[in-house]
Amino acid sequence: MDEEEYNWKYANLRVLKSVQDFIKKENTSTAAIYPIKVPDDLLYQVLKLQGPDSADQLIGHIFKLGLTFWSEKLYNEVFGSEQSLEEFIELVKKRNVKGES
Repeated sequence: MDEEEYNWKYANLRVLKSVQDFIKKENTSTAAIYPIKVPDDLLYQVLKLQGPDSADQLIGHIFKLGLTFWSEKLYNEVFGSEQSLEEFIELVKKRNVKGES
């Protein structure tokens, strides 16, 4: 594996780890990007029927579902299998040990 491919895979591994941590924890991220576009009537009806807290929770849930789907697709594109991922993680560990020596 050349250096460019290693760097590409390593960057994507960090993204996937970050997504995994975000999905497992409840709202611990300090980063936020606005606006998120949603169907007008979806937001209006949820606000009207259930209030702003429910609307906020719904938007967060929809975002996490989309993020989960996207990260699974990215994982398959970058690594393709658990074995490939594990082999890459071993390579990263070996490089880190060499770098510390």
